Amino acid sequence: MKIAKKTLQSAINLNPTKKSQSMNIQEMCEKIERGEITIPLYQRGLSWNNQKAVALFNYQLFGKAPVAPLSFNEIGSNNDVPQLSFITREPINSPENFKGNLSVVDGQQRLTANYKAYSNSPDFQNIVLDVTQSKFKEINHKKTLSQIPVGILLNRDQGILSDYLIKSYSPTVYAELLPILIGIRTKMLSYMYTIHIANSMNEDEQIDWFEVLNNAGSRVSMIELKLSKLKMHDFDIYKQFIKPYQKRVKDYGFEDLFSPFSSNVSYPIASLNPAYEVLIRGGIHSKNYAPIPSDTKEDMFLKLSKLDLDKLSEITLHSLDLALHFVFDHNLQSYVTQMQYIMYLTGYFVFNKSIANNTNSIINWIKTISFTNKSNGEKREIFDSLINNIWNID
Repeated sequence: MKIAKKTLQSAINLNPTKKSQSMNIQEMCEKIERGEITIPLYQRGLSWNNQKAVALFNYQLFGKAPVAPLSFNEIGSNNDVPQLSFITREPINSPENFKGNLSVVDGQQRLTANYKAYSNSPDFQNIVLDVTQSKFKEINHKKTLSQIPVGILLNRDQGILSDYLIKSYSPTVYAELLPILIGIRTKMLSYMYTIHIANSMNEDEQIDWFEVLNNAGSRVSMIELKLSKLKMHDFDIYKQFIKPYQKRVKDYGFEDLFSPFSSNVSYPIASLNPAYEVLIRGGIHSKNYAPIPSDTKEDMFLKLSKLDLDKLSEITLHSLDLALHFVFDHNLQSYVTQMQYIMYLTGYFVFNKSIANNTNSIINWIKTISFTNKSNGEKREIFDSLINNIWNID
C-alpha cells in the first residue's frame, strides 16, 4: 500500500482555525467604507428582502446565541478573482490595491443588512424599532412616535440619533428614551461576529468553500457563477434583467411562483431562450431551447456582446409585459398556478408579433394546459406547439 505521506502531513500541518478572530459590526462597517472589505465577482446578487434584515436585527438584539460566523478570503499578491466594491457593487479597477483586503466568501447578506442600517440606506426607510412592541419591524404606513427608524438608531454618527430625538419628542420623553436607545445602539454596533479567514485562495477554492458552508442554505448555482462574469463585460444581468423581471412578476402578484429559491435566477434566464433564438438564431426554434430551467443557455450568453445582451433583455421584458397584461386583461390569474404559464406565454409573444386571430385559442390554452407531472421532453413539445399555434391541448 502506498501512503501519500506528503499530502497527509501537509493537511496535518495546516490549521485554518488559527486564523479565526472576532470583529464587531461597527468595525466591519468602517472597513466597508474604507474599501477593505470587497465582494468577489462570482458572488450572487443580493437576495434578502427587508423581512430577512428585520429578523437579523431582532436576533442580534434579543438572540441568546451568536449569529453564525462570517467567512473571508484575505487577498494575497496574486489575486485571480475580480473584486466588486461592497458599496456600489461595481468592479474595482485598481487590483494592485487588493492585497490585504478581506473578500467575502460567506456572509454578504448579513454584512449588507448591517451596513445599510449603519449608512441609513433608503432601502431601509420603512424598518423601525418599535419601542412599545420591543422589536424591529417593517411598516407600510407613516411611522408613529413609538417607532425609531433603524437608519437613525444605528447610524454611523450618534449625533444623528440625538438630533432626531430632540426634534421629535418632548424633553421628558427624550430624557427617558435616550439612554435606552443609546444602550441598544451600543449593543448592536458592538455585536461581535466570529470571522474565519483563509489566505490567497483561488476562485475554485473559494467556491468550494462557499458550497460547503451553504449545503443547508441557499447555494450559488452554476448559472449564477457563470453569469457573474458578465459584469466584466459591463453588463450587470441582475440589475439590468433579473431584478426587472422579478419585479414585473411580483407587481402582478405572482411572487409565490418563484419556488424553490434557485428559480429566482433560473426562471428569468430560461425566459431569455426565445429571444435568443429570434435575435441570434434567426427565429429557428430547437426544442431544447424551451423556457424551462433545464434548458438555460448561460454559456451562450457569455459569448454575446453587451449590445446583444441589451437587446435580449429588452425583447424578453417587453414580451413579459405583454404576457402579464394578457393574463389580467382576460381575468386568467386563477389559472396561472406555475411560472411555466408566464414563461411560455412570454416566449409566445417573442415569436408571434400579432395574436389578433388567436386570442381565444391562447385563453383556452391557459385554461386547459397542465404542466403537472410532465417530463422535460413533454414540456418542450408543449412550447413547440404553442409558438407554432398548434392548439391540440393534451
